[in-house]
Amino acid sequence: MGKIKKKGTSGQAKNFITRTQAVRKLQVSLPDFRRLCIFKGIYPREPRNKKKASKSSTASTTFYYTKDIQYLLHEPLLNKFRDHKALSKKIGKALGRGEVGDAARLEKTQTPRLTLDHIIKERYPTFVDALRDLDDALSMLFLFANLPSTSTVPPKTIALCQRLCLEFEHYLIVSHSLRKSFLSIKGIYYQATIQGQDILWLVPYKFVQRVTGDVDFRIMGTFVELYTTLLGFVNFRLYSSVGLVYPPKFNAGSDERGGELGAFTLEGRAVGTSLPQIEAPPSATNGINGESKPAPKAIQDAQAQADSVAKLTEPDSETPVQQEEPEEEVSDKIDTFEATGPDADILPQPQISTAEAASLFSPFTFYLSRETPRQPLEFLLRSFGCKRIGWDAVLGDGAFTTNEADPAITHQIVDRPNLPQDALPPAPDADGADAVVSSGTMIKPATRVPGRTYVQPQWVWDCVNAAKLLRPDLYAPGATLPPHLSPWVKPSKGQYDPTAPLAEQEREGEAEEAEEAEAEAEALEHEADEDVDLKDAHAASSSEDEDEDDDEVEMGAEGMQIALTDSDDESDASGSDVPPAAAASPSDEEDAEESASEDETVLHQRELEAEAAGLPFSHSHASTSTSQHKKSTKSSKAAATGTSTTTPPPKKSDARKKAEKKRKQEQEELDRQKMMMSRKKRKVLDKMLYSNRKKDEEAERLRGKRRRIEKAAAAAK
Repeated sequence: MGKIKKKGTSGQAKNFITRTQAVRKLQVSLPDFRRLCIFKGIYPREPRNKKKASKSSTASTTFYYTKDIQYLLHEPLLNKFRDHKALSKKIGKALGRGEVGDAARLEKTQTPRLTLDHIIKERYPTFVDALRDLDDALSMLFLFANLPSTSTVPPKTIALCQRLCLEFEHYLIVSHSLRKSFLSIKGIYYQATIQGQDILWLVPYKFVQRVTGDVDFRIMGTFVELYTTLLGFVNFRLYSSVGLVYPPKFNAGSDERGGELGAFTLEGRAVGTSLPQIEAPPSATNGINGESKPAPKAIQDAQAQADSVAKLTEPDSETPVQQEEPEEEVSDKIDTFEATGPDADILPQPQISTAEAASLFSPFTFYLSRETPRQPLEFLLRSFGCKRIGWDAVLGDGAFTTNEADPAITHQIVDRPNLPQDALPPAPDADGADAVVSSGTMIKPATRVPGRTYVQPQWVWDCVNAAKLLRPDLYAPGATLPPHLSPWVKPSKGQYDPTAPLAEQEREGEAEEAEEAEAEAEALEHEADEDVDLKDAHAASSSEDEDEDDDEVEMGAEGMQIALTDSDDESDASGSDVPPAAAASPSDEEDAEESASEDETVLHQRELEAEAAGLPFSHSHASTSTSQHKKSTKSSKAAATGTSTTTPPPKKSDARKKAEKKRKQEQEELDRQKMMMSRKKRKVLDKMLYSNRKKDEEAERLRGKRRRIEKAAAAAK
């Protein structure tokens, strides 16, 4: 008989441990346990069966791997946490005795300092591993760099995050590693390529941030403590790779004046004495002090034999000499991948090269107006080769020029609408202190400097994503901007693409169907309007007849009012509150009943005739003829009243008929294929078709919206 296993010694009960058991095993508090797990990268796990893993009847919600907790037992930070706990007890006892000075001395001299250097080395054995995990770190640090200082977010943490982020941006500017950027509702996305690794992070806008109380900044502060150490290591390695001294020199005065990137000064690393160049070997000498001696006779004879052998091995003069192939020119241009067929997949194209990124904006001088976001524009322009960027003095320190009228400026970025001169406030007097002088540092509002290109900020982002300079007239001040699309979302086949022409995206017969649908809608609307006009005309004629009858009864020959009878008074009193159209409703109801009885009689008569002739009779055909009879009656009534009838809806075009026939054939073929599938595969296929149908409907709706906009724009022209 085998040994009976004890419950809870194998399986999930052994592999998992609850959070309470882990805290007791490590002998730390719950906040310290959370910090330790964040530092070491240990997260809760979900067992397959919580009942088996809990080892008790109490429902546990948080589980960890037992091996992870066993690994934490040897962590050096545990000793730091215990030292901190012991120090807090000493400080508490000193305060209890009233020894405030001793408590302050203990806190200042004996507080343990936590260093996370060994954790960074453990979690990221190679530099590529650190780069792969840099996305969340950059997003978190850029977020804290824009937060206001509070009791939960100290100013030292914000200053450290700002310094590390600006240092990282300086490396991207020097190495031209930035590739793409996108303006979204949440902030500005950036993507850089460093040593073959794509790094994507989010930077919030420079708005006033309101810190709410429902966010646990202690947990986020723990992540910030880890990420600041990580980014410090990464910045040091990146600066060393391009030959720069880390950390760069920081000018606190310029930073207080809003210099930001301009507050740092980069310095190259001293390489030392250069290696001596390889010189050509000296000629063979046998004498002293470089004096050459004549070669002996044996050497001369050997040289003569070698020359004779060389002459024998020379090719004949008649032998054609092979032409040397021209060497291929080496260029930094990146190869592109083209599709082999119309239905082939669109291959992802390589990104812009470093040389192209370094020269995109290099020949230009930009000036940023006061209403534009200076920080992201300066970062983008400098990352893509621009060396001369000016802005107004109110935007901060570090500008190439603060003179808006500088003739060296080639492009000016503005973000305000074109206002006429009448809408602007009156210009101050020339003698006033605030006068605007053409030769000064400012120019008059709503004026344009000849020879300067004015664009909106989106032009910079679209040029960066397209890796080329776009037409500036499409981004002129006051112009309707092109759609700003995400550079990471590539349009697939069948989806709506705002950048492609509408004719290339429409399915067969879609434009004709849209035109016919619009024509039918207009016809129905016109018919409804005519019905309303007919009712109004009928109501007006009936009211005029009643008014004439009343005038004949009530008014005498000499214009005097004649006394009415009691029956007339009662009829007038009962019908005084009812409008003329409502008063004539009994006759309308009688007409409707008579027309309905006539329709039934006609249907019955047609059925008898068909039965006598031995032909099939269908109610749909009868209803169609009846409706035609109604239309003819309606047209005769309209002719009697003097109104026009509506035109019949247009017939289906040949293209629409072909498209419908093709879709019908495809649906029949799909139904035949589904008949051969199992039920499980058929359900999966139905889900896929449903999702594809929804995407197609959304794309068709967007195409219809664009078609209407283009039609309205063409009509406006």
